[in-house]
Amino acid sequence: MKLKTEPPASSKTALPANYYPVFLNLKGKKTVVIGGGKVAERKILTLLRNSADVTVISPQITTNIEHEKHRGRIKHINRQYRKGDLKQAFLVIAATDSLTINQQVSKDAPCLVNVVDTPNLCNFIVPSTIKRGPLNIAVSTSGISPALSRSVRRELERMYGPAFSEYLTSLKTIRAEAKKRITDQRKRSEFLKSVASEKMIRILRENGCSEAKRNAKDLLKKTKNTSC
Repeated sequence: MKLKTEPPASSKTALPANYYPVFLNLKGKKTVVIGGGKVAERKILTLLRNSADVTVISPQITTNIEHEKHRGRIKHINRQYRKGDLKQAFLVIAATDSLTINQQVSKDAPCLVNVVDTPNLCNFIVPSTIKRGPLNIAVSTSGISPALSRSVRRELERMYGPAFSEYLTSLKTIRAEAKKRITDQRKRSEFLKSVASEKMIRILRENGCSEAKRNAKDLLKKTKNTSC
């Protein structure tokens, strides 16, 4: 079944779509990008960072896309889009400068499809994102104002600096150790909440990751390992 968001009958009366926020695991998933310009390049590089299996369809591609092609990281089909190019695709992105081609891609796609800067041709939109190691924060205005999304993202980037990435990496080890050492389920739950509390976030921002890790380890030592 096609997952489609149909174009609104009238742009004057159309309401913003109610989007369901989700993070996708694209590892090894077939992803097709139609277009080879700078916008397509940005999309392709992001997809590669997320381990997608990327096929690019375009008669022209940028130098950076060409570089990824020679590295064997993408498959390139050197021609215009044709019906049937989207078979078995998990996700499709149309990033050409042709409205006709973009509309056809949107119509043909049997899967997740995004047409850059044209929300009414998409069944998903790409949010503005912040990545701090395992921490991902996504911001969306439901396609109303990508510029505002970027402004909010920049503000959040200042609030959630690199220390959060380092702390989350260490927290993975601390969490595993807590599961072994604290057999009382209630106490273990309280400990896990305490190392992820607002107080710990303040310590991260004001004193850095080393102080936050020290506090987390001290809390682990103080938590009695008693059974229920």
